[in-house]
Order: sequence, then C-alpha cells, then structure tokens
Amino acid sequence: MASTLPCTPGAESTTMSQLRFAYWVPNVSGGLVVSKIPQRTHWGIDYNVELARTAEEVGFDYALTQIRFIGSYGAESQHESTTFSAALLGATKKLRVITAILPGPWHPAVVAKIGATADHLFNSRWSVNIVSGWFQGEQEAMGLGWPDHEARYRRSREFIDILKGIWTTDHFSYDGEFYKINDFTLNPKPLSKPHPEIFQGGNSSAAQRNAGAVSDWYFMNGNSLDGLKEQITKVRALAAENGRTVKFAVNAFVIARSSEQEARQELARIVGAADKEAVEAFGTAVKQAGQSSPDGKGMWQDSKFEDLVQYNDGFRTNLIGTPQQIAERILTLKSLGIDLVLTGFLHFQEELKAFGEEVIPLVRALENGQKIAA
Repeated sequence: MASTLPCTPGAESTTMSQLRFAYWVPNVSGGLVVSKIPQRTHWGIDYNVELARTAEEVGFDYALTQIRFIGSYGAESQHESTTFSAALLGATKKLRVITAILPGPWHPAVVAKIGATADHLFNSRWSVNIVSGWFQGEQEAMGLGWPDHEARYRRSREFIDILKGIWTTDHFSYDGEFYKINDFTLNPKPLSKPHPEIFQGGNSSAAQRNAGAVSDWYFMNGNSLDGLKEQITKVRALAAENGRTVKFAVNAFVIARSSEQEARQELARIVGAADKEAVEAFGTAVKQAGQSSPDGKGMWQDSKFEDLVQYNDGFRTNLIGTPQQIAERILTLKSLGIDLVLTGFLHFQEELKAFGEEVIPLVRALENGQKIAA
C-alpha cells in the first residue's frame, strides 16, 4: 500500500491536566438502556438542543452523536449523525461534538470535506468517531455486504489514514485495499492543526492496533478497573512502537442518588424491566461480530445480560452511588490513565444537569488535592 500520508505528531502528543467529560447524544429513540422502565429522554432536536446547551453550561466538554441507519433493539427511530451534529454545534458556543461515522455507507473523502467545513463553521469544535461496525443486518439492508471482523478494522485504518492525509496534504494519493485516492486536494483545509480530533473504539487486537497507529483517542466500553488497565497498557505500548501517544475515554452509565442504596435500587429497577427479547437479540448480534475476530476478544465478549441492558457496558464502570462516591471513582479512573468519561443517564436533562452541578465540581476539587465532605 502506497500513501503520501505525512507524520502528524501534534494530534497524538497532547496531554490534559483536567479530566474531560462527554455525554451520549440521544439522537436515537429508546434512551440509553434497553429497558421498559420510563426514561424522560427524547431523541428529537428540540430536546437535544436544550440538552446540549445545558451540558456546556454545567461543564461538559464533548457530546457524542450515535450512528444508526435502521431501527433495532429498542432504537426504532434515529436521526443521522452528521446532520444532527451540525445542528447541535450551531446551537452551542463551547461544546465539542463528536460525530460517529461508519465506513461502508461513508467515503473518507466525503467525510474529510464535511469535517473541514464543520471545522470552519463551528470554531474547530467538530470531531469524528470512526465506528468499524457490529450491526450486520444494517449493512446488508443497504446492500453493502458484511466484511469479516479483521477486514472491517483494516477498512477503518485506511479510512483514518485518508482523513488525515486529505486534511494535511495537497495532491494526496492513496492505494489501499478498500479505497483509492488520486491526487486529491481539499480546500479549505481544517483550521484545527494538524487536523480535527479522531476517536475510535473496539476491544480486539485489531482495534487496539488501529488506536496505537492512527487514532487520537481510544474509546473503551465500560469495564472493571483491571480490564481498563489492561487495555490502556496494551494500547500505550502499541502507540509507543509508533512513536506516538493516545488519549483514553471510557463509557459509563451514571446513576447518582442521595444514597448508594437508592442508586443500586434504581439499577435493579432498570435491569428488572429490561426488554428481554431486545437485549438478547442485541447480545447475539454484537457477540457474533466480536467472535469473528481471531483472538475472540471483540467488544461485549464477556458481557452478561445485565451488562447489555446498557449497550456499551456502562454499568460495569460503577459510577453508581452518591455524588461523592462517583467523584472518587472518577479520580480512580483518571489514575489509571483515563482522559475522558463518556456518560449516559436514565433521565438525561435533569440527571446530566445534576451531574454537572454536583459531581464535576467534586472531581475538580479532588484534582486540586482538596478533601470533600462525606
């Protein structure tokens, strides 16, 4: 494979003193848990604009839009991610929005153009999350076929190579397995230097190799502290082999209540009201996708039924308890090397606001070495 891709170390070497916070944008119906429990959350634009404005007011740094093209597993309606991201960026002033993109339906040159325009229009607040894909039925419904696990990650690697190349190089060419680019010049290029931030997730060795080689951020599903530490250690080593560094983000479903008992009871109600048929169907789909990796270590491989009720294992991160307990657990995550916590909530508007007002200030105090009252 030949490429005119330059080395862009600036995007990989940034460090942060303060932990960052993001939230899942509920731009698909059904909320963030596959449960029949009432969720005061809505997938429409009016609700989400208000939510985004609240988020930036109370200290959130990023929002992540979801990508889904057809209904499935409780998410029967969905808004397209790039358009929805632009709407949220246009309605806010500080919030950064991460747009989920799925190679296959999208071509990297088109996404490079969208990203460059968004970078200009919205003061460099647009980022991208490259999703290699788990939903076979969706891809086949669009007539795209379903490459095997390793091929999907090779395709994502090429996709990111091309984004970075087009964003930073004139007369860019690329001769890959999945994409061919011939003397392509993008004008204007992004204002962000060296380019907009690139996020990517996955648990398999292929995903970790991609993160170590080309991505700025590595998203991790919820996991135990030992599980997170293992992934961070592996990806850091892979990045070091490439002379670069990677930042780490973890998914967490937050249940903050006045007592830990109350929070645990809420979790029990969520799992107890799970949509059993939808959770089991989702589990079958994602585990089949992960099991096709040579190491059998794709995302969700060790997820239990109750984990899958929150579809990125968000309960496993254990941000469930009082605001103080949650803040202290977040500092533990930071000590492992986590740079960003991606949050989800049962009742987004009120719980996101409460998290910003009650938990984030405690985290900042702990980061500054202050003691917080029990």
